[in-house]
Amino acid sequence: MTTVPLPSALSPSRASDFLQCPLLFRFRTIDRLPESPSPAALRGTLVHACLERLYELPAESRTPRTAVGLVEPQWKKLRESDPGVEELFGSEQEREEWLESARTLVERYFELENPGVLEPREKEMRLQVSLPTGLRLRGYVDRLDVAPGGQIRVVDYKTGKSPHPRFEDKAKFQIFFYAVMIWRDLGVVPSRLQLVYLGGKGAVRWYDPTEEELRAAESEISDIWARIEEAGRTGQWSPKPSKLCGWCEHQALCPEFGGTPPPLPTS
Repeated sequence: MTTVPLPSALSPSRASDFLQCPLLFRFRTIDRLPESPSPAALRGTLVHACLERLYELPAESRTPRTAVGLVEPQWKKLRESDPGVEELFGSEQEREEWLESARTLVERYFELENPGVLEPREKEMRLQVSLPTGLRLRGYVDRLDVAPGGQIRVVDYKTGKSPHPRFEDKAKFQIFFYAVMIWRDLGVVPSRLQLVYLGGKGAVRWYDPTEEELRAAESEISDIWARIEEAGRTGQWSPKPSKLCGWCEHQALCPEFGGTPPPLPTS
């Protein structure tokens, strides 16, 4: 029986990795295998940075033109923090088309919400809480709105297209994960969980959770962690083939594709 060092806390993205494929969780979290950044992921980082910066401006300044104007300076900051991101683009034209796609997403945001009438309580809110079981959770909430009456809205920006309802489980799981953290941290059940999809034609999906639903979500999160601990004890990080395998960078090490995972690190 093998014991491997597990993370000290569980995040929504890593929990989603385990649900998608336990071996992917192992590669990312246990082995910490490097993954190449993608233009799509980088665009998501850029757009999130622009929307965060937008809400630092006075309400009357939050216009589409101002928001689009944030793309270039935020892109400059990304380049300064990681000059290697320039290598993602094969040509200047390719980079400019990518920047234009980011501007389009930022501008589309104004079709979905009116930032001039919103005053978020928190932006990119870092959360770290412990459940009654002792399991520690951590993550970042894109935006937290608190109404005068105390009602809480949790907002998560998505730069992809709104999925068909049959395929929205991952995004729903993640925002309920955030809701559980808010509930345990503040002692209040969020009134609304809102997903803002900027891709495609844009869309907003929302859920109004009950405490019973959050208890069920908390139980699911605890069950996922128990399965992670079991895999850590046994060393059995099984691959879970799906259509998402085509996007995985670790096929060369996956048994489903004839590969062999590296030896497990031990504590």
